[in-house]
Amino acid sequence: MSDDRQTQYRPTEVSPPGETLRELLAEKGMSQADLADRMGRPKKTISEIVRGQATITAETALQLELSLGVSASFWNARERRYREHLARVAQEARFADLLAWTKSFPLAAMTKAGLIANQGTPAAQVHELLGFFGVSSPEEWNTVYGAHCVAFRRALKFETSHHALAAWLRAGELDAEAIGCAPFDKAVLLDALRAARSLTRRDPKHFHPVLVEQCAAAGVAVVFRPQLPKCRVSGATRWLTPRKALIQLSLRYKTDDHLWFTFFHEAAHVLLHAKKVVFLEGSATSVVHDADEEEADSWAAEFLIPQDQLNDFSARGPLSKDRIRSFARDLGIAPGIVVGRLQHQQLLPPNHCNGLKRRLEWVA
Repeated sequence: MSDDRQTQYRPTEVSPPGETLRELLAEKGMSQADLADRMGRPKKTISEIVRGQATITAETALQLELSLGVSASFWNARERRYREHLARVAQEARFADLLAWTKSFPLAAMTKAGLIANQGTPAAQVHELLGFFGVSSPEEWNTVYGAHCVAFRRALKFETSHHALAAWLRAGELDAEAIGCAPFDKAVLLDALRAARSLTRRDPKHFHPVLVEQCAAAGVAVVFRPQLPKCRVSGATRWLTPRKALIQLSLRYKTDDHLWFTFFHEAAHVLLHAKKVVFLEGSATSVVHDADEEEADSWAAEFLIPQDQLNDFSARGPLSKDRIRSFARDLGIAPGIVVGRLQHQQLLPPNHCNGLKRRLEWVA
């Protein structure tokens, strides 16, 4: 992770502030009993502070300032550093027992993707992983990432890792934080989606920035994030706040027809469905809301290619590449989308006209 925690210096040992107090008393030739009299505190309290058994409170720090001439802020800072050190030691001891939990995640792939750093000890690796997810323990991780209400289209041929899926979703959340969005506006989003139809004909280097900018103006962050091993998801939709939605795309199938249908399918969820649901496309986990998925499918299909126009086109003659290109041009969309739709409706064999689909690859 690329934040200040990677460069902060933390000493392996921090002495209790009582040791500093003992040294200062020795320098001044003052006994603990003398200090107790000057502070108006019991001798037992001073002895416990020196031995590290009692905490230096804000009030005690002010009394030490008046009695010894060393600022209260110094004593407060010493006490804070020491207590933080003790808490970290205890935390590391707990984290060292959680190595098995980290093994559930695709750590190597997450490290390669720059999501986490490779740490040398089990405790440090647990700390790194929890920091990535923004939670304080595996129990909180399970509360936040194990309780998603998820809707998606089934892909039962594959086993999906919930831990990998959670990491991919979290990466999308972090990517979306960098995208400034206007408050959500349904009308503006519909305008952006109409404009996106023509973007389907352009190369990714051209459509990507325009798509992100136009959707951001409507309150929707569009994030492209490669899937992690065993994630097996094409896209996801969820609301980050009541006024900001996220559409996350993985390019799983690497052809333009799949990418664009997934995008418009996810956009349909934003327009039509509940804000408290996470919608996943192309996975197999948790609860399925078939009615929402079918509605999103129908909306995306009709928005891209109205069914009556497709029926008329397919009835007019052989489905040649030239005719498909011409039809796509009239619709203002990429020809690969027409091919994908014809194949999906079994109007075209799955091995026909695939050359009209544009292959898409991630660029390092």
